[in-house]
Amino acid sequence: MNVMKSKKFSNFRRFLALFVFFCTIAIFAETELLNVSFDPTRELYEEINLKFTQSQKGKTELTIQQSHGGSGKQARAVIDGLKADVVTLALSYDIDSIAKISNLIEKNWQTQFPNRSVPYYSTIVFLVRKSNPKKIKGWEDLSKDGIGVITPNPKTSGGARWNYLAAYGFAKRKWKSEEKATAFIQKIFENTLVLDTGARGSTTTFVKRGLGDVLITWENEAKLALEESAKNGDGSFQIIYPEESILAETPVAIVKGNTDKKGTTELAKAYLSYLYTPEAQNIIAKHNFRPTDKKVMKQFEADFPKINTFSITDIEGSWEEAHKKHFADGGVFDQIYTKK
Repeated sequence: MNVMKSKKFSNFRRFLALFVFFCTIAIFAETELLNVSFDPTRELYEEINLKFTQSQKGKTELTIQQSHGGSGKQARAVIDGLKADVVTLALSYDIDSIAKISNLIEKNWQTQFPNRSVPYYSTIVFLVRKSNPKKIKGWEDLSKDGIGVITPNPKTSGGARWNYLAAYGFAKRKWKSEEKATAFIQKIFENTLVLDTGARGSTTTFVKRGLGDVLITWENEAKLALEESAKNGDGSFQIIYPEESILAETPVAIVKGNTDKKGTTELAKAYLSYLYTPEAQNIIAKHNFRPTDKKVMKQFEADFPKINTFSITDIEGSWEEAHKKHFADGGVFDQIYTKK
């Protein structure tokens, strides 16, 4: 009898030890988030992720993975099964596409974080070579004969769609004519030498391969190229701010269909909420995106030249309308590029 009691007690101790062991593993198990983002945010999220994971020490052992590429291509990857916890993409249309096609993102995603879920924004500028040999000053110069333009493919890149609509919007507002605006944008694409899939690829084409006279790009991407050039001591480039450009809002969202299954919904929410904190807004400004926090923006206003901007609603009403008209199969872009 005593032997049986001893065996039972011994079995209970083993069970208890295993229970404690597995509970300990659960407590200290590493949690992983995947942020699927667009090309020019690589360096930004390396620092954001470091700071956020530090803030979570003692709560969870957190790792944040990054995936970058053209915004449209990234949205399609999530729709096709890439297990993103959050998306931080170049434009709202790409997030709406995920919500509409896959139902992985809630339809009201723009109401879930401040400023319509836009924690930072940018605009579109030109990067030219040292001394600006082609004397490029504004949008009209990009349509002149003999100008080699570098811009990504609007079919895959959110930045490319902003580039396109910045040029188109300028022309439409200047000449009050859709026909003239279309002819203008066609001329720019006739001058375009290479259509990379994303903004970073176009930067590489312009900066490292030495192709083209002007790169149409995000403000932060142009500044990064300038900083890298200065580090190398060659000062090979300069930024040109056109007379006006587009307000490029860059939204974020939780991919709730994935996070609910993974048990990471609250952590994903905390991660995106962190982007609105003063600490994160300072990091955002440091990486040359324009923060939405007015106090932080005031501190960095010398780093962000004032530029007249117009919005997507000023030229096409909404992103859905703009996409259908310009970038869907058979749209304006297909028509003008086929002619090229």
